[in-house]
Parts: sequence; C-alpha cells; structure tokens
Amino acid sequence: MPAKSKAQQKAAGAALSAKRGETEVSDLKGASREMYDSMSETELDELASTTREDL
Repeated sequence: MPAKSKAQQKAAGAALSAKRGETEVSDLKGASREMYDSMSETELDELASTTREDL
C-alpha cells in the first residue's frame, strides 16, 4: 500500500530506520512510534518507498 501523504511517508521512513537498527527506538514519537509497533519491516518499506510524484 503506497503512502497517502508526505508526512506518512516520512513517519514510515523513521520507523523503518529504527526497525533496521539504524536509529534509536526512543527517538520515535507519534505516528512513527505507532508504525514501528504495529507494522512489519516489509510494510514500512513499502510505505517509505512511495515515489514523491504520487503524493
């Protein structure tokens, strides 16, 4: 499922970074924290990789 907004894409990117261990989970807030807790790495990758032209 592609991201519906740039904000959603950005939050998914932050959550994906934490899932992969590139950033600290404690740095996540709001939507990105909820995405981290409820979505798989594959789902986050799909949201974060939406092209900007589609938003």
